[in-house]
Amino acid sequence: MKEKISILLAESDRNLGLLMMSYLSECGFVTTLCSNGLEAVEKYRQKKFDLLILSVSMPIVDGFSVAREVRKADPDVPIIFISGSSSEKDMMKCFSVGGDDFIVKPFSKNELVCRINAIYRRSSQYRMKYSVVRFSSFTLDSVRHTLSRNGVEQKLTTRELELLYLLCEHKNMLVERKDAMQQIWSQNNVFCARNMDVYVNKLRKLLKADPDVSLVNVHGLGYKLIVRDEKLLQ
Repeated sequence: MKEKISILLAESDRNLGLLMMSYLSECGFVTTLCSNGLEAVEKYRQKKFDLLILSVSMPIVDGFSVAREVRKADPDVPIIFISGSSSEKDMMKCFSVGGDDFIVKPFSKNELVCRINAIYRRSSQYRMKYSVVRFSSFTLDSVRHTLSRNGVEQKLTTRELELLYLLCEHKNMLVERKDAMQQIWSQNNVFCARNMDVYVNKLRKLLKADPDVSLVNVHGLGYKLIVRDEKLLQ
């Protein structure tokens, strides 16, 4: 029998938190509810969870700070942020601290569950499908969620890992923006386009250490991972 997905839910609005926990439980998720960020950090340290849902605004410790603490120990666990603000500043910060998704309140119950299932399914598929991919001087490890070069490791979030694997699969070929958004976010809209820009910029900074590798924009179409030293590709 397949084990149920365990979720750590941190929401300071008691009524919303209880409503979300009740619905997630009805959908088969094992959900632990916390009312503030400090409690969430303590619960996380006590038990391993499959996925985290963090409200951005919480007393004592906010959601961004919780994510930073979690990412110090675990680069793999998916993190979904929920926020009452749709500001680009909050969204950008969400992904900069290691978030995998960002949902703006109010949202439907079905949307939340669909986002949870999509993120968890994709992260599991990538861990099973791949192990290690090498290109030029880089090594991409899906199990450890790392990008390594010359003994130096960089931790990647699930979305960063997914995007880089997609680019590696199509190295030196165009990956259309709309196709990447559909495969990774299961949607194609302005919000996802902004998310994509955040991840592309982060990956570009990591890859610039190798002069034989570049991640370029193809104006109006998408991206190319250009690898010039083909003899090292595996």
